[in-house]
Amino acid sequence: MSETPPTHPAPLPPSLTSLDRTLVMGVVNVTPDSFSDGGRWFEPTAAVAHGMRLLAEGADLLDVGGESTRPGASRVPVEEELRRVLPVVRELTDAGAVVSVDTTRARVAQAAVGAGAVVVNDVSGGLADPDMGRVAAATGAVYVAMHWRGHGDVMDDLATYDDVVADVRDELAARVDALLADGVRLEQLVLDPGLGFAKPGSDNWPLLAHLDALIALGRPVLVGASRKRFLGHLLADAAGQPAPPHRRDDATAAVSALAAAAGAWCVRVHDVAPTADAVRVGAAWRAARDTHPPAAAPPLGTARPADPAPPRWPPHETRSTRA
Repeated sequence: MSETPPTHPAPLPPSLTSLDRTLVMGVVNVTPDSFSDGGRWFEPTAAVAHGMRLLAEGADLLDVGGESTRPGASRVPVEEELRRVLPVVRELTDAGAVVSVDTTRARVAQAAVGAGAVVVNDVSGGLADPDMGRVAAATGAVYVAMHWRGHGDVMDDLATYDDVVADVRDELAARVDALLADGVRLEQLVLDPGLGFAKPGSDNWPLLAHLDALIALGRPVLVGASRKRFLGHLLADAAGQPAPPHRRDDATAAVSALAAAAGAWCVRVHDVAPTADAVRVGAAWRAARDTHPPAAAPPLGTARPADPAPPRWPPHETRSTRA
């Protein structure tokens, strides 16, 4: 790559550095073949309008992507990805939005940061493009490294684990080491367990139930469960047919509340309004748990304080004294 990456974008707004609640990342797919919205926002004008609606519904930042990463998806040429993404990034940042670019290509990440993006959301964690670590380091953008084993056309063939939680944790830790060696600063890094990527449905639930194993690596964690296949299988009808993507939003909001209660830094979702409420529920739940630990209860069968005597009725008289 011959271009010199722009260095050190504007500092993140306080809303992205505060951990008083989990952030909400709204998805803006600028693709004709997204599994979740079928290309509804493919044209730049429609994508920008959609992004502005998501902000009004409570999104803290917007994730703009020009290449589908769904299982089975084929890659698009880099020039086409740039054509799709850059106008949307520019218009949204000019309108005051905090923008993330969803890409596995260093060239797209570099150009998007130059257009105003402050987050690079790389579902490959730097594995798809050897230049990505260098670009992330030079730009200073927040860099989301997701657990990944291969592109959409092969990911389902790579879904074998001894212990999915331990394997994902260890593979993400290895990516952190590699990115640091490329010059990325530790404070730039966010980790993502990669729900649905090279993971059968049953493997996603242990990752969600043990987010603490990833949080223990010491970096913020992003959770992207929105409308994923494993939710569709959970909500299958009586004939076993998975629920379609648009019927997975309530389940997504439930996952977002649980992820927020577990301490996730951000959740990436298509339907923002219910998630904005869900993360506040999760924050309240977490705060109550942390500030009001349960009192120790005596073991069952041990002596307990006697129940108070029942009140006399009516007060100060007995039934025998009533007229």
